[in-house]
Amino acid sequence: MAVTCFDIAVAGHFSVDTIILPTRKMPFNVLGGAVAYTSFTAKCLDASIAVISRTGANFPQAYLWWLEQEGINVSGVKRNLEETTTAFELTYSKDFAERALKLKSKGTPLTIEDIPKDFRAKAVHLAPIANEISIEVAEELKKAADIVSLDPQGLLRSFDEQGNVSRNAPIDNDIFSLINIYKSSQNEIYALTGESELKAAIRVVHDVGVETVIITNGAKGAVLSVEGAQYPITACQPQVLVDPTGAGDVFIGGFLTEYMRQKESLWCACVGSAAASFVVEGIGPTYMGKKEQIYQRAQDICKSEVKQ
Repeated sequence: MAVTCFDIAVAGHFSVDTIILPTRKMPFNVLGGAVAYTSFTAKCLDASIAVISRTGANFPQAYLWWLEQEGINVSGVKRNLEETTTAFELTYSKDFAERALKLKSKGTPLTIEDIPKDFRAKAVHLAPIANEISIEVAEELKKAADIVSLDPQGLLRSFDEQGNVSRNAPIDNDIFSLINIYKSSQNEIYALTGESELKAAIRVVHDVGVETVIITNGAKGAVLSVEGAQYPITACQPQVLVDPTGAGDVFIGGFLTEYMRQKESLWCACVGSAAASFVVEGIGPTYMGKKEQIYQRAQDICKSEVKQ
């Protein structure tokens, strides 16, 4: 990785996803992981992007070629053929409302040595999917960035011997002292905080020093909370729902890209919602829309929020 300051760096594992959709006869095998969805989104919005990750023998080399072709810097991705890459099987219910997640293989956690020397970014997004980011790695990345955001989904997950996933893993609370922006699903913040009411759960995260909290809830939209002031964000409706995988990761990719450009937080959230509405129209991270299309949908969301 060249000595340069990227707009955004995303740290975490890629995944090799097997997606089983109710509308398709055959499963799809596709590049996955929050790092993929977040970085593709930010690049679509013309940010300079770097990924810090590790892959193993079961990670197709073609995926790295694809990322490079899209202009994403992958020189911080370490490939070790003696290791495995994280892989998940995702099975959706008939109405897409529920998703069963199963771990098929688990990659080696990131270490401080995996962070490139002289690395610098305006914003770093911590995007673990299978317990791969430790507090020590997060602290080192904090030193290299002005803004740090976290999606704790991969820190909350525990796995049984069959690969079934539950949200009951303990989290080192010190990680929250490092971050400026927290993003998770509604169910994840409930699991994290032990609260059953959203305002109370958000307050718990603010109380540990996090300035901005984003909670996504699929087709029901999202909630943006900035230092305690909460704003509902309308879900931008896609033209067609094909695959909801990664919508939350795309949301934070859009949000962060505008945020590091010092845009107003409500606008950043509208861009996130708009970007998420495009990715669900395709399989995996294969369709992100165009920058102009994302901004147009974001403007429409902002107009609707003003009218409410």
